[in-house]
Amino acid sequence: MSESTKMTQTQKRILIIGLVPLFMSLLSVSSINVVLPSISSDIHASTSALQWVLTGYALSFGVVLVAAGRAGDVFGRGQLFMIGVGLFGLSSLVSGIAPDPLTLNIARVFMGLGSGLLNPQVVGLLQQYFQGPPRGRAFGLMGTTVGLSVAIGPVLGGAFIALFGSDLGWRATFLVNVPFAIASLILARAWLPTGAWRPAVIEGATNEKNNRDLDPIGVVLLGLGVLLVLLPFVESSVGWFIWFALPLGLAAIWAWTRWERRYARLGRPPMVDLDLFRIRSFSNGSIIITLYFLGVTSVWVLVAMYMQQGLGHSALAAGMIGLPAALLSAISADVSGRFVFQIGRRLVVWGIVTCLVGLVATIGVVVLLSQGIGSEWWMLLTLAFIGTAQGMVISPNQTLTLQEVPLKYAGSSGGVLQTGQRIGTSMGLAIMTALAFSITAVSNWHMGMVGAFAAIAVIVVLAGIVGLVEVRRGGRRRR
Repeated sequence: MSESTKMTQTQKRILIIGLVPLFMSLLSVSSINVVLPSISSDIHASTSALQWVLTGYALSFGVVLVAAGRAGDVFGRGQLFMIGVGLFGLSSLVSGIAPDPLTLNIARVFMGLGSGLLNPQVVGLLQQYFQGPPRGRAFGLMGTTVGLSVAIGPVLGGAFIALFGSDLGWRATFLVNVPFAIASLILARAWLPTGAWRPAVIEGATNEKNNRDLDPIGVVLLGLGVLLVLLPFVESSVGWFIWFALPLGLAAIWAWTRWERRYARLGRPPMVDLDLFRIRSFSNGSIIITLYFLGVTSVWVLVAMYMQQGLGHSALAAGMIGLPAALLSAISADVSGRFVFQIGRRLVVWGIVTCLVGLVATIGVVVLLSQGIGSEWWMLLTLAFIGTAQGMVISPNQTLTLQEVPLKYAGSSGGVLQTGQRIGTSMGLAIMTALAFSITAVSNWHMGMVGAFAAIAVIVVLAGIVGLVEVRRGGRRRR
């Protein structure tokens, strides 16, 4: 291996410090799905309380991402990282010992805030301390982390239920975060280099006061906009009137863009420099990953529901069906990180094609099952294509999307990118599960799965089209 591709000791330490709490925070998104029945029976949580166990985390996580990224740029990523990890670990402890639904839901909101604070700092640190081929490998490992957390979450939740029983198993899914959070805080304090604690120099800042300008009105407007956009998708069961929040949220985001441009004209550093979106690789990459998360993150929830509610399997079996996909996601993300700069955005497009193969093959398995032919365990193979695709799409796209972004915007740009992922995830889960349930109500779970997977495939095709546009643009630029 050449010197340019070797990682220094500092870089390896940053990966350990950043990716472990990142894994735990994303694991908390996927593991919760299979333990909800146990929570309901143990602390007598109502359906609406269970809904908030899911949505409280998702909302608080998504709302603070961009503001947290900006705060890391302004005050130093080390401080924000430690605050996020500490808050996440403490609220995980409270969640694990919660005596009632209200305590659990409040703790889950703070878990989401902690996760939203630490995630953009990890992206910012990787951009700050990795350049060239090592950056591709670092984001490859980050993609491995994301893929594993999504696929292993249901397995871990099911395993805890099997090992500790219904009453203690769900609590273990939260308490397992605590020792990792403590270790991350100790290592971050000892290992993070001096530069991680210093603020970045923000363009447009004419003095120290301006350099520490957090743009509070911009923070409030964007946070409110993201909250209102997410709310009807994660709280759709409340009633039809909740959908009025969507246009209000879009209006708040529009007002935020106007404010950011005005703030810049006044000579103040805006929360997000909207010129970022003039960087075509950043804007197209953001669209690709938002569409991808809009579709594909629903796959694992739908499969878990199909295995349990449609085919009568246990929570552990429902989680195990995605295990080969998780392992292949880890391998493909690492390999993709090594070759992302040589292959470019074509690698992302190939990953999208691989994902489509997996989706179509899974539809085929479900159709055969509806006719009494074959076994559901063939999905171990078909979902493996989707797992492989995750490693080919998520980490290379993140690397290429942030490649041309100036370092001083590392945190805020990472927050923007992850906000797109969270919005895509929340919208996708709401739309795809609602579609599956509506078809199941008039037919059966087989047809519900077919309909939802077909809709996911359409969205993935759209992501592929944007990817092809970016490939052609890159080709023209090289010529």
